[in-house]
Amino acid sequence: MPLAFFPPWVALLAAFVFTGLGYWALTRLPETGEDPGWVVIDEAAGQSLALAAATGWVGVLLAFALFRLFDITKPGPVGWADRQKGPFGVMADDVIAGAMAAAVILVLAQIGVR
Repeated sequence: MPLAFFPPWVALLAAFVFTGLGYWALTRLPETGEDPGWVVIDEAAGQSLALAAATGWVGVLLAFALFRLFDITKPGPVGWADRQKGPFGVMADDVIAGAMAAAVILVLAQIGVR
């Protein structure tokens, strides 16, 4: 959430960095077939991606709420990614949830809802 204090490109860059580092780190863990609960870099990647679309405090709150909603309910592509095995599956569901949250925020901004 501290990324909300910076320009959107910083959050977008952070999302790419977290995604790359997370994938790399996860390839070094023993394969368990599950998303380890103590691994949170996937959440950081997804939330950063959602924050990249946010402007103002309403946008930040919306980014957080939409990311959590999509991450918990796992609609469509988020659910598909969650069912994938290994580092890809661990990272992809959160990155897709973040991208979906960002897309909703950008659509709302385009139609004038802020």
